[in-house]
Amino acid sequence: MVKAIQFHKAGGPSVIKWEEVKLGKPRKGQALVRHTAIGLNYIDTYQRSGLYPMPLPSGLGMEAAGVVEAVGAGVKHVKAGDRVAYGSGAPGAYSEARIMDAATLVKIPRGIPDEAAAAMMLKGMTVEYLIRRTFPVKKGQTVLFHAAAGGVGLIAGQWLNALGVRAIGTAGGPAKVKLAKAHGYSDVIDYTKKDFVKEVARLTKKAGVPVVYDSIGQSTWDGSLDCLQPRGHMVSFGNASGPVTSFAPGVLAAKGSLYLTRPSLVTYTATRKELEASAKALFTIVKSGKVKIEINQTYALKDAAKAHRDLESRKTTGSTILIP
Repeated sequence: MVKAIQFHKAGGPSVIKWEEVKLGKPRKGQALVRHTAIGLNYIDTYQRSGLYPMPLPSGLGMEAAGVVEAVGAGVKHVKAGDRVAYGSGAPGAYSEARIMDAATLVKIPRGIPDEAAAAMMLKGMTVEYLIRRTFPVKKGQTVLFHAAAGGVGLIAGQWLNALGVRAIGTAGGPAKVKLAKAHGYSDVIDYTKKDFVKEVARLTKKAGVPVVYDSIGQSTWDGSLDCLQPRGHMVSFGNASGPVTSFAPGVLAAKGSLYLTRPSLVTYTATRKELEASAKALFTIVKSGKVKIEINQTYALKDAAKAHRDLESRKTTGSTILIP
């Protein structure tokens, strides 16, 4: 038996329960991983709330690091004793240990602590596919990235800066603006004080940007489209302020023949080759020192409900980890 976070009905953080669960032995293609650190992500709140419906009861958590204790038949790429991390696959990371699909695991290179790995796999590989594959940025371009002081945002700012891209960010309040500027953003707009659409127009001399990376959703949707150049790309990859429930495709034509995509990490790491390439790119940029992983909040795993409350109330910055 191990302890794990479970929820039996969708709802607010109060539905989260700290319970004992049974673990068997890993079967073919599976691995038993003992967690050392677990990442907190907005997708966890979407699954818990019912925004992304889950078969219930269910575990939570998409991202963690730990040590392999046993593997099932056919597993060759990891073995007992290996330090591993993951950022995709079935929920269940909020646990002391779990049996999981071994295909989602990658080895953690030397020089990267478990805590950093747990804090960066989902968020860092998200940045990788956004800026290298969904809309491959080029040196000298200017882009808009919302939630610049969040876990994904801080990684993105540093990575974009390393690529020679001018990143304009948005954040709420002076402290978050300052934090984002310290992590690669050339300009950060405090959306609580200024209209980000007008500010982007001013900062780009009314030219707009070729791409907007938007994880906020409902509250930034229209404004994000208005920041784009003709034939610009709207990359919607989250719903922190709520989902966009209706949208007329004709708006894309009216605003300049825009492109719209709704990517996900699962799709961009669907094959073992894609997963390994994404993780390798992330580990390389982190080990180079050009991207630093900021763990600004740490909670005990049993206090996951409090971590969810703080995340949803926008009290957190950078990455957050849970410790079993």
